[in-house]
Amino acid sequence: MSNKIFCLALCAMLLALSFPAEAQQLKKVPRIGVLELTRSGPGVEAFRQGLRELGYVDGQNIIIEYRGAEDKRDRLPELAAELVRLKVDVIVTGEGGFPVARAAKNATTTIPIVAAIIGGDPVADGLVASFARPGGNITGFSNLAAELAWRRLELVKETFPKVTRVGFIWDPFITSLRLKETQAAAQSLGVRLLSLEVRNPDELASAFESAARERVGALMVPGYLIGTYQRQITDFSIKKRLPVSCDTRGNVEQGVCLMAYGPSIPDLYRRAAHYVERILKGAKPADLPVQQPTKFELVINLKTAKQIGLTIPPTCWQERTG
Repeated sequence: MSNKIFCLALCAMLLALSFPAEAQQLKKVPRIGVLELTRSGPGVEAFRQGLRELGYVDGQNIIIEYRGAEDKRDRLPELAAELVRLKVDVIVTGEGGFPVARAAKNATTTIPIVAAIIGGDPVADGLVASFARPGGNITGFSNLAAELAWRRLELVKETFPKVTRVGFIWDPFITSLRLKETQAAAQSLGVRLLSLEVRNPDELASAFESAARERVGALMVPGYLIGTYQRQITDFSIKKRLPVSCDTRGNVEQGVCLMAYGPSIPDLYRRAAHYVERILKGAKPADLPVQQPTKFELVINLKTAKQIGLTIPPTCWQERTG
């Protein structure tokens, strides 16, 4: 009888000791949703690398659910809702800027959101209450799109001193603040800025006609429109031998734009990984300030310049490589 009691007690003790190990094995693996307007690019890989540096490996101790809208803005709400249904722990929004962040914010008021790229003015656009204390469930990193308008136009003027007319292609749904900043820069720099509103492919064709009729010497195009109308913009640039200025290195490397100046997108994604880690450890987006970029880059594609028959001044090339 005593042996039976001993065996029962031993089994109970072993069973109790096994609970912590089993609980450890069953511990939930964090699931991160990534939402972009474009196809997965170097930003997402930089995000993964940032997580790896913090000890999180996709498929091992963390799971990344990627959703890309393939440059179709109307798909963003559907994809954001899909991530919410998956009950991800954090949603990271990236390429595409404000429309992507807004789609995520409209989809949930409870799941934390880290916007790796916030275009425009996140306060005026209603994404956050303030830069210092965002409030709500979203925080992230501003790309200073409007603030950089002056420098981008200045670089176009420095690179092509004879250019007096510049076309600015924009979507009034998103970039009105950036248009105002670019108009102010144009007035300061003595450049005539042609406002070209584009909401759909038909309006893009009309914008091109206006640019040709007004004989603009260069085009400035926000990054999200490059993704949506990449082929059309490339074809028009080559046909009219027009330099195109955009926001990011990737568009220049693809040959869509001649030049770009802006924040390093991979750097913003890597920093977003740090915010994700802090949130997984208990931080609230409402208490994490919206940060500004710290790393910028000027990129010029000399092959594209040759293709449209342009010569880049050595000073610009030196700035690019310096």
